Amino acid sequence: MKIAAGIDIGGTSTKFGLVDFQGRIIDRGEISTAKYPAPEELVAKVCDAIRELLKRNNFKNEMLGGFGIGSPNGNYFTGRVEFAPNMNWKGVVPLADLFQKQFDVKAIVTNDANAAAIGEMLFGAAKGMNDFLFITLGTGLGSGIVANGEMIYGHDGFAGEIGHVIMDVNGRVCGCGRKGCLETYCSATGILKTYIELKLAGMRNESDAQLFSKETIDGKYIFQRAEEGEAEALEAFNKTGKILGLALANCVAFTSPQAIFLFGGLAQAGELIFEPTRKNFEANLLNIYKGKISILPSGLNESDAAILGAASLVFKYNS
Repeated sequence: MKIAAGIDIGGTSTKFGLVDFQGRIIDRGEISTAKYPAPEELVAKVCDAIRELLKRNNFKNEMLGGFGIGSPNGNYFTGRVEFAPNMNWKGVVPLADLFQKQFDVKAIVTNDANAAAIGEMLFGAAKGMNDFLFITLGTGLGSGIVANGEMIYGHDGFAGEIGHVIMDVNGRVCGCGRKGCLETYCSATGILKTYIELKLAGMRNESDAQLFSKETIDGKYIFQRAEEGEAEALEAFNKTGKILGLALANCVAFTSPQAIFLFGGLAQAGELIFEPTRKNFEANLLNIYKGKISILPSGLNESDAAILGAASLVFKYNS
């Protein structure tokens, strides 16, 4: 039985592993993406590491059934990474071709959120579902849309950018260059900005603001303050869930999913984010959808999802 190599390329690190058809990660590794600024160098290093994993686990190279690769701006149709943000790569990179030159097996590329959505469908809580949304709440907001059992890629491979639905035309500046995108509010970065805005608005004098500015604030900090009952932290989660619930209610009108899965650091806050999201989701749904759609945590292990999702590309599309 052949195995797959799952590879997740990020701006900081690249994770990879060998995965069997039951969704078990046999072995894994990780390297610094930044150490290999040229894509050819990174691919060569990853492939050398994959060869070592195969050897260490007594697999012949012929046992490798293919590469599944999740990458920012990865295009499933072309196998290329196109103008990826937060990467040293410039322009268009023929990523699938680079891997196929190293191993005589098929390489399949897509963006990281789509890869994770397929992993959820094959090995996670969406197993057996043909229609669902997968939302990653990390530094930004990524998404994968599955309808009629297939990932929605659009005509050019870049469909499903729910994070860049504009929620406020005069809102926060987004990394994409526009204003008010969903991910500027509903992400780890977004809730951080909301929390700081709420705290500063409640400061009575400049000295309090200066003291607050010296705090090291991240998602974990806000979560801990919310757990302790701090009003601003609780309100930050409430405002985030209010915007996310509205956005997801609008998304339902396009594909009528059976469920929506939330994944990533912000989703780890549990009911602090799920409760206001569900409440505002249901309040804004069209009547024909009310009471039919669940908002659920992902069934994928946080530490395994990147590798497992990428490897899932091989099992779904290369069988």
